Amino acid sequence: MAVSTCPTVFSSFECRSDPDFNGAPRFEKLGQGRFTARLNAAVGGTATFHDPSSFISRFPPNFRRQLSTKARRNCSNIGVAQIVAASWSNNSSDGRAPAASSVDSAATSASLSLAPVELVADDDVIVKEVSDGNGAVQFDGSVASYSSFLTSDGSKTIHAAERLGRGIVTDAITTPVVNTSAYFFKKTADLIDFKEKRSVSFEYGRYGNPTTVVLEEKISALEGAESTVIMASGMCASTILLMALVPAGGHIVTTTDCYRKTRIFIETMLPKMGITATVIDPADVGALETALDQNNVSLFFTESPTNPFLRCVDIKLVSELCHRKGALVCIDGTFATPLNQKALALGADLVIHSATKYIAGHNDVLAGCISGPEKLVTQVRNLHHVLGGTLNPNAAYLIIRGMKTLHLRVQQQNSTGLRMAELLEAHPKVKRVYYPGLSSHPEHELAKRQMTGFGGVVSFEIDGDLKTTIKFVDSLKIPYIAPSFGGCESIVDQPAIMSYWDLPQAERAKYGIQDNLVRFSFGVEDCEDLKADVLQALDAI
Repeated sequence: MAVSTCPTVFSSFECRSDPDFNGAPRFEKLGQGRFTARLNAAVGGTATFHDPSSFISRFPPNFRRQLSTKARRNCSNIGVAQIVAASWSNNSSDGRAPAASSVDSAATSASLSLAPVELVADDDVIVKEVSDGNGAVQFDGSVASYSSFLTSDGSKTIHAAERLGRGIVTDAITTPVVNTSAYFFKKTADLIDFKEKRSVSFEYGRYGNPTTVVLEEKISALEGAESTVIMASGMCASTILLMALVPAGGHIVTTTDCYRKTRIFIETMLPKMGITATVIDPADVGALETALDQNNVSLFFTESPTNPFLRCVDIKLVSELCHRKGALVCIDGTFATPLNQKALALGADLVIHSATKYIAGHNDVLAGCISGPEKLVTQVRNLHHVLGGTLNPNAAYLIIRGMKTLHLRVQQQNSTGLRMAELLEAHPKVKRVYYPGLSSHPEHELAKRQMTGFGGVVSFEIDGDLKTTIKFVDSLKIPYIAPSFGGCESIVDQPAIMSYWDLPQAERAKYGIQDNLVRFSFGVEDCEDLKADVLQALDAI
């Protein structure tokens, strides 16, 4: 996500800006890192911008840097995002705008005489700060990246967007929560500088928050994405993405097995915008080719694995087919997690998650995220800023904290899910099991190619009717009867009741939702305890 640095709001905080400036000073992604020390556009006058090895910049004019010597030297969490801003000219005698000159004066009066201090940029530019006596800062553009010392996703869940620096200057190990609805400017001249794109800043809480930016960058690191936008829920992310990327009168392709609320939006809301849809089986590549040939398809939108039958889509193949016809591909990877499946690396344009589930992982927060190329994510972000659905920074903090154990939780859930799926498949009171890790699953070989683990959700059919299945569920002692999945606590539900009870049985059957279907989300409890609980519940029916 191309978010530039922004000004210090308090003496202990510095914040990044809203990313949607056209032609504003901004930093571009380099490899897996966040910024390169290169400005994306000249801002007029006589200003000249250089590569990292010679780049000289000045602090944002709408804030003066107020950091103690200790804070300036304690640089492990201070990066380019805290100290870089554009210098420019409005034909003043020294080639700088009056606002910039005032900052220089403040810096000079502070009489900061510092030895060169090595700063590690967020995320990939190692720079050396050298005071030139005039308040300017010069950067040595040596380049590093997370890949130089974080070789696994498990390490990235802990350190990405934090260990190499973040937009909040603090000695704390954990990322602070910035609770504010708006960001102030010290004087009107600073506001004008911001509005005329000579400086960058946060402006309003709906457009960005430094705590939230850390979360977005952490998810981007896991997905290998240029940019991520986080929203208030998974459905908020799905609906805004569809409205942002599919034009009025456009056509999309989706799959039969999917989250019901997504289907409802596609079937009832998109037609009001003139958007039509073709619905295909997740594995029916021929149907996808036909839809692409017969329609001007803008987007192929599907889950993989799907909800609740855990069907898998050949992401590499469908991406190739869609791209030949100019269609985008968005994969909802909620059931897979960014650890078990890399949809972008497989060819998808975008990947979306209900971060409520595995990513947050503690059944205590709602969120959704979209990751992909900066250009596409910016399109979604712009509509998001209009419609709202902003994630509260306290919720962002909870997700950042939850992600610290994501790899440990997913490893446990992968293991438990597979073991329980095998146990259930062999049990005489279970009619059928749906789990991509089983050889009986229709896309098992595909799942093995494009996934490194199969998750903690297992769907299965009890050998009995609605009442028998209810008895099984009610006999369980460990899991909660609830919607959602992916958290530390095990959760169980009957989709026929939890999600489709408003439909007659015959209507439910059209979607494959039988009365004896159970969706079991295994948490991180000991597998032996879960095994004993499931077996005793099966014995009770």
